[in-house]
Amino acid sequence: MKAKTKSWKQIEKKLFTREEIAEAERVAEREILEMNLRELRQAAGKTQEQVARAVKMKQSELSRAERREDHLLSTLRRYVEGLGGELEVVARVHGKVVRLRGV
Repeated sequence: MKAKTKSWKQIEKKLFTREEIAEAERVAEREILEMNLRELRQAAGKTQEQVARAVKMKQSELSRAERREDHLLSTLRRYVEGLGGELEVVARVHGKVVRLRGV
């Protein structure tokens, strides 16, 4: 007799509450979103050379930028745009999340 296969969603509903599933998804999203520039580039499937060409930098400059811990917003914006994305700056103040414009 052939065993019936079940989808992950079917199994998930039997094992976890909606709240547990939602919390797990929030944790996973935070993990995904906490990357340094090198990890972000690698997740995007790009090489340093590809991103450097896209942002009109030398590969060595891009390598240094990936190792820095203090970045200019303009550099971050160029880097993220070189990956095909866009940069958003978010501030959290007194429990409120505010997306900053014009920065």
